[in-house]
Amino acid sequence: MKYLFIIEKGTRNLSGYFPDVSGCVTTGRTVEKTLTNAREALDLHFENETRFPRAKSLSWHLDKGGLKLAPTDLVTWVQYEQTPSVTARA
Repeated sequence: MKYLFIIEKGTRNLSGYFPDVSGCVTTGRTVEKTLTNAREALDLHFENETRFPRAKSLSWHLDKGGLKLAPTDLVTWVQYEQTPSVTARA
């Protein structure tokens, strides 16, 4: 599933968030690092989840979701694929 990801420019770094995944945020010094951190943040956020939020389109967020973008914001999508968890057995 692809989730919309917004990267905002700060004074010293970049920060990013997923409008469809409440509370899932990250930072980085470069766009590439911020995207790498975003994938890791999704993995950690969904670590013990069995149900995932439905990904909505950018147009939905702009028209109905109240998303406001600054001219310097970068909009992209991050692919999330659930990996099966491994349970250790004694």
